[in-house]
Amino acid sequence: MSKMALLFPGQGAQYVGMGKELAAQYPEARAVFAEADEALGMPLSKLCFEGPEEELLLTTNTQPAVVATSLACLAIFQKRVREPVAAVAGLSLGEYSALVAAGSLSCGTAVSLVRKRGEYMQEVVPPGEGAMAAIIGLPRDEVIRVCNEAEEYGVVAPANFNCPGQVVISGEREAVEKAKEIAKNAGAKRVINLAVSAPFHSPLLKPAGEKMARELAKAPLGDTRLPLVANVSADYLTRKEEIKWALVKQVSEPVLWEETLYKLARDGVEIFIEIGPGRVLSGFVRKTIPFATTLNIDDPTSLAKTLDHLEEVV
Repeated sequence: MSKMALLFPGQGAQYVGMGKELAAQYPEARAVFAEADEALGMPLSKLCFEGPEEELLLTTNTQPAVVATSLACLAIFQKRVREPVAAVAGLSLGEYSALVAAGSLSCGTAVSLVRKRGEYMQEVVPPGEGAMAAIIGLPRDEVIRVCNEAEEYGVVAPANFNCPGQVVISGEREAVEKAKEIAKNAGAKRVINLAVSAPFHSPLLKPAGEKMARELAKAPLGDTRLPLVANVSADYLTRKEEIKWALVKQVSEPVLWEETLYKLARDGVEIFIEIGPGRVLSGFVRKTIPFATTLNIDDPTSLAKTLDHLEEVV
């Protein structure tokens, strides 16, 4: 039997209408959205299903919206797939969804925590002062060199090692702009500005991590029942104190996603299932582990394809 891992997306995967069709068809998905609405005391489900987009794009709304939609997809998957899951991982924000899948957090706790996470991230760096950009086509060591060279203009550092040839940088706007210029001169194929409201996973967000540490200290978070590969270490974590440490660190330190995928593949995972809105993580898997099977659950069509495939191969 092929080993499978579940992957959960982060901020940037959101879109107006996410989860709407699944909630209309599956009571377990509706139950997740109802739990999220109750935990936050707001109609988060309506925001996911109908927008408006400008409200959905606010970090304090985006983070719980992506997690709630991912968990609605997870609930449908768990009811229909009985084969064991080898491990879970989530990109940045998605680590909270992964922890629910691993049995460490409840849905209500997860959406409440990530709403706070979004608030703290936005408070620390006002909109417009930070920036992020994806550097395409440079080796990771070269991107690190680029950031080091641009540091005389301000804080800038690698934020996400997504897959071979794609590294996201993050920091103060002027320093990020200079790093983009240096990267282009160094031979980057493309440099893409990211539409974000804060410089995620940069040292600028350490104060937000400290605030999250206080939230996590009082949160009902337990040991995992499934292995979780953490963003900050690309290694397994199972104990709740280790997990809290990792969630604090990942606010201001880079996401080792490429290494996470390599870790799972080395341990025998052949099927990667992206659970939640979008297909960004599936693309990263294909570029990093070309021999792997990538599946996703985002809407009724992708759900049907994934279930059909699993019936054939698992």
